Amino acid sequence: MLVTGAGKRLGREIALRLARDGWNVAVHHRHSVSEAKQTATDCEALTGRPGSADTFFADLGDEASVRALLPAVVARFGAVEAVVNSASTFDNDSAASFSFESMDTHLRANTGAAVLLAQALHTHLVAREGEGAVVNLLDQKLWNMNPDFFSYTLSKAALEAANTMLALALAPRVRVVGVAPGLTLTSHMLSEEKFAELHSQSPLGRSSTAQDVAATVAFALDNRSITGTTLLVDGGQHLMRFERDFSLM
Repeated sequence: MLVTGAGKRLGREIALRLARDGWNVAVHHRHSVSEAKQTATDCEALTGRPGSADTFFADLGDEASVRALLPAVVARFGAVEAVVNSASTFDNDSAASFSFESMDTHLRANTGAAVLLAQALHTHLVAREGEGAVVNLLDQKLWNMNPDFFSYTLSKAALEAANTMLALALAPRVRVVGVAPGLTLTSHMLSEEKFAELHSQSPLGRSSTAQDVAATVAFALDNRSITGTTLLVDGGQHLMRFERDFSLM
């Protein structure tokens, strides 16, 4: 099992949940070296198997680096059955400030890397005559559009379209499932008070927690009848109209 961006935040919670379920976990990182090592240590403690987790570097904006990632994981663990694309570039731009450079940065890391890793997993599983799955982390804002984080949103919209195409192209070896959280974790752009206020703005009175999202990823990996669709895990936030991105409200 490879989880990208697993050194911290949502990727870490997903890695821990999957380790708790018994998976060997490849913890991908770019800059978060110490955090990734801690995640791997914690995953090993949860599985109770020394060597059941390890860290792997890749720059998801660099094609050669991405193409080298899954073979490195295979060399370490012998086989890989699933990839969770959790890592994400999330820089703010708008229709007014949009540039090819910003679009390229987001599409490479958020869309292209996920497609290449799905491609690599499929090649690996065909050679092994195995089956597996890819889970791509998306965003509820694709079903509740606003114009903020313009390039990020474009990249996630492209990834959501890729889910459908990959599910068709890679079947029956590889299932491809999207998971779209709502507001899940706070950031430097939100105070704790503002985060709590926004988190409660949903039909269910709460948006997703990291544990909710990780549980949905685990469900998507376990249920062999799901492919080519997206599971929204947001307390119903996609049913409400938000004029701005949560980070800017």
